[in-house]
Amino acid sequence: MSSSAPTLHEKLNHLRHRFIEQLPARLQQTADKWQQSHLSLEAESRLAPELHRFFHSLKGTGRSLGFERIAMLANQGEEALKTSPTPPTLNSLIPQLFQQLAEEIKYLQSQQGQQTVLASLNSIELSSAIAQPRSKRQRLIYLCDDEPDQVSQLLHHLRCFGHEVVHFEDTESFFNAVITRRPDAIIMDVQFPQGNTAGTETLTSLNKLTGERLPSIVLSSYGDFYSRLSAVRAGCNGYFTKPIKPLDLMLAIDELTTPLDEEPLRVLVVDDEPEAAAYHSLILEEAGMIVQQVNHPADALAALDRFSPDLLLIDVYMPVCSGEELATIIRQQSAHIGLPIIYLSSETDSQKQLSAMTAGVEAFITKPVTPDELVSAVQLRAERLHLLRSLMTQDSMTGLYNHSTTTDMIGKALAHAYREGSQHAMAMLDIDHFKTVNDTHGHLAGDQVIITLARLLKTRLRVSDIIGRYGGEEFVVLLKGITAERAAELIDELRHDFELVDFHAGGERFRCTFSAGISSFPNQPSTEALRLSADQALYLAKRQGRNQVVISKEHDPNHRSAAQRDTGKQ
Repeated sequence: MSSSAPTLHEKLNHLRHRFIEQLPARLQQTADKWQQSHLSLEAESRLAPELHRFFHSLKGTGRSLGFERIAMLANQGEEALKTSPTPPTLNSLIPQLFQQLAEEIKYLQSQQGQQTVLASLNSIELSSAIAQPRSKRQRLIYLCDDEPDQVSQLLHHLRCFGHEVVHFEDTESFFNAVITRRPDAIIMDVQFPQGNTAGTETLTSLNKLTGERLPSIVLSSYGDFYSRLSAVRAGCNGYFTKPIKPLDLMLAIDELTTPLDEEPLRVLVVDDEPEAAAYHSLILEEAGMIVQQVNHPADALAALDRFSPDLLLIDVYMPVCSGEELATIIRQQSAHIGLPIIYLSSETDSQKQLSAMTAGVEAFITKPVTPDELVSAVQLRAERLHLLRSLMTQDSMTGLYNHSTTTDMIGKALAHAYREGSQHAMAMLDIDHFKTVNDTHGHLAGDQVIITLARLLKTRLRVSDIIGRYGGEEFVVLLKGITAERAAELIDELRHDFELVDFHAGGERFRCTFSAGISSFPNQPSTEALRLSADQALYLAKRQGRNQVVISKEHDPNHRSAAQRDTGKQ
């Protein structure tokens, strides 16, 4: 039987025990350095920063993990060491603090101390208000409608976009289903044999019973004021009058159920204290963020390039270089000028805090920090950069990656695939006769077609796949870890569903198709080779009549050069 994942409190409990276990060895090393510092002036000067850093780090980590007495003793040591002129009692105070710390560690390792450690777990609580971001693109939708003519068309369009749809013909079975399993969205007809407003009355009852407002859109044969008012009072988010344009309804569902940001925030923590770094990482991960830790400042630059965080959390006092020096090094690189940096330290001297801020950091948080305060501070600053990055990397019409970002991401994915020995497939897609769509139905209708295909790709393909708009009506997709043949099957399923989508413009209904070319890695060993190979297969698909998927045969020695292809694509 598989064990359940550890809770946050269990992880913190493990972290506290690990901290106490390693502390005697650190304490002995520091006591030895204290003795060495008395051997000469050179040794005293050399070891003074290390002694100060030990007490400073012990104070901050001790407070963060709830060991108040350890933090208090460490604070006494830090204050004594930085007092100028040196107090006459220093030589007796420091050994005394070492002894008191050793006694406190021994107590925490005893049975009674263990109970104290466990009791301190209750001192850390995350607010239930911290929302967990949803990452799944597929939605569970309940459709309650007893008119079969409209239902089949709606079911097709919603399922075409990858949603799981459950249909109910009566409000009673719908009511019971909501109680058993909560959907992401509800599409509700208003009129049923039980009454002219049975649909909205059922939604009102469910909202009262569950104590929450269920995301819902109403379908009605009436568009008058009082019908709409009854829907608003039932807590509905949208109102459509029949006959429904399925694509419009699908986009409304999309807007209703799509989280503001599907990508979790990424935070890099740089702290020479592994327990402190682990503690703050646990808090941020519990709030849904992706966190990486670095315990030596010299490793920070490589981690920045590898991890590409939305925010950097830096300890101020570290060996080799300070947090201020590390922030300055990072700011001197154009790629990281806009990266938000937050200091996290037990330093309470306001003048030192202000001095450290001159390196261009966003904030200074003093340890110990409450989980809610830490999460709020990080979210506030990281989301701003996340939004700016999105504006720079995404196509404004479709929300897919733009040309340059797509190319860059594919290049990185191929470099990773080289190391892992994995295979990928690339698909180039182009909407057939798109110029005719624009000329016949107008550019707004053309935009609707592009947005719909983009949405289809995004909802039906995996989050790990790279999907970009390459320009105009052309898209590129890197499908990771699959063969060209499997990629062709997936793209062909999308092609089949897309050709059945109804578009509307000026009272007319029309449909569109697309063609696609497939290439594969490592048969084509670079981004450009993949693109050219897929593009040639796409041209072949166009030449063969469009509305089809063609796999590149360039690696086949018997294949005729595609340079002879017809270049008459629309």
